[in-house]
Amino acid sequence: MTLPDTAANPAGADRTFQVDLRGLVDLLSHHLYSSPRVYLRELMQNAVDALTARHALEPPAPADVFGIRLYADGSVVRVEDDGVGLTEADVHTFLATIGRSSKRAERIAEQRADFIGQFGIGLLSCFLVADEIHVLSRSARTPDAPAVEWRGRGDGSYTVRTLPASARPRPGTTVTLTPRADAAEWTRPAQVHALARHFGSLLRHPVTFDDGTGGEGASVNPEPAPWSRTYPTPGARSRALAAYGEEVFGFTPLDTIELDLPAVGLKGIACVLPETVPAGRRHGHRVHVKGMLLSEQAEEILPEWAFFVRCVVDAESLRPTASRESLYEDDTLAAVRDALAERLRAWIARAAASDPDLLHRFLQAHHLAVKSLAVHDDEILRMLLPWLPFETTDGHTTLDEFARTHRTVLVTSSVEEFRQVAAIASAAGLGVVNGGYTYDRELVHRLPEIRPEAAVADLDPATLTAHLDPVDRETELAAAAYLAQARDALAVFDCDVALRTFQPASAPALLVDSREARHERTRSQLAREQEGGLWGDILGALRQEAPRAQLILNQLNPLVRTAVTIDEPELARTSAEALYGQAAMLSRRPLRPAESSLINRSFLDLLAHALRKDS
Repeated sequence: MTLPDTAANPAGADRTFQVDLRGLVDLLSHHLYSSPRVYLRELMQNAVDALTARHALEPPAPADVFGIRLYADGSVVRVEDDGVGLTEADVHTFLATIGRSSKRAERIAEQRADFIGQFGIGLLSCFLVADEIHVLSRSARTPDAPAVEWRGRGDGSYTVRTLPASARPRPGTTVTLTPRADAAEWTRPAQVHALARHFGSLLRHPVTFDDGTGGEGASVNPEPAPWSRTYPTPGARSRALAAYGEEVFGFTPLDTIELDLPAVGLKGIACVLPETVPAGRRHGHRVHVKGMLLSEQAEEILPEWAFFVRCVVDAESLRPTASRESLYEDDTLAAVRDALAERLRAWIARAAASDPDLLHRFLQAHHLAVKSLAVHDDEILRMLLPWLPFETTDGHTTLDEFARTHRTVLVTSSVEEFRQVAAIASAAGLGVVNGGYTYDRELVHRLPEIRPEAAVADLDPATLTAHLDPVDRETELAAAAYLAQARDALAVFDCDVALRTFQPASAPALLVDSREARHERTRSQLAREQEGGLWGDILGALRQEAPRAQLILNQLNPLVRTAVTIDEPELARTSAEALYGQAAMLSRRPLRPAESSLINRSFLDLLAHALRKDS
């Protein structure tokens, strides 16, 4: 920006901004547009809008009578259209004024929704690949209108000339660029053709490309969108849509869902991914506006839970952002998102009602997505909860099958807790579901809403230990001395020790210790350490009887039966510590430093004892 002459602008007078066009282009290239390749999209977009205005001016004309022609031979790039064209006044008003668009003119304001572009800065994108833009245009509004030539340069200067009508025999506009050497990547003939197909394959106006070799121009969009074509049978239509989805996304869809929202002129397909999607990963969707590709990564078109599909849609009424590479978040987009979500729910409902095989394959790959939806959607909950797979003591199975086997369904609060008790609970005939995974515990507790005869309860240590058989009184008395030594050795871990019988007999011990209990013990310990201070008072007020862990020794296990007969105090303590360490490792929870140290020490002590005995 340059400073105006103070002599020509006395103090207090209004001044005019001076724009550094090169700086503005640099700003666009680094912060508005994702890549220089958008120059071709902007030129094609302007051409499409010009054709739209031409058809409004001449309604009887057939849809394909006017078109767009692209040319690139390595030295120039040219985009020619049969659109409404520009007068000299239009050129001065719209091409020479940054930020204003001919599409904002009053004469077409009432047709606003028919145009793709909303911001009059698209032509500036051409400066990303060229230092000069040449525009030759002739208006279709006046039969004998002259041709107008406009040359704009990257330094901010431009020239305008009026030429005889013969300079452009037909109405329309031709934009010619002479690419810079550093823009060859984006202006080679093959690249221009590829970009034209990428952005304009679904355009409704005929678009051709000529590479200057003398051959017939190639059609950029030879066929309409696949959902707009007619097919001999529903099966042929389904196969064609699936083939298009595979071409666009690179995978064979598990199924395709047709999307049609007449209120906003949206049509397209959703392709169901055939494989599991990692939780939280969202795929972008291909969104076209009036046939022109807007974005390949439009996440906002679907809700977060719909990460099991990828969509390609073409819409009439969605608003692009200033860069025209994403969608503007407004009420219309929110309504479209809700409507498309409803289409996905309806597809799930149809699969559940009429295609069990498809439903099984879908749930096998995407049960997490469905679980996230069922948590908030009562209809999906009622429809699919019995079919969803869960990890249980009977293996991976559906809640419907599991509830038929177990009248009371117990659910753990963590994966760790489930792993601690799964084998013993299964042997005891208890039906336990792993509630530690995302959504699972909440969904299991809602089972009675679907199956009123089913009972669901949280699993707690008391429930499990109540199903373990006590030993007889004589055995208990004989093991009393050992149990006392074991309790003393494990007191540092706030762990009690008990002797029971349970299956499988191969399990020597079970450590029952929930995460909540460990947190409570940690808090109590901290309160004791902070006794008398401010934090001690606060934690003391929260203090309650800290729940203890419990190491349950299995009398059916031969190793335990031998251990409880040890009468040497140190060896008894060491064996108890070893049994605790093994049970802690089998629980698969993170070990505390003191537990890791205990495992190492007890192993070395037992090894030393064995070596002494052998010697």
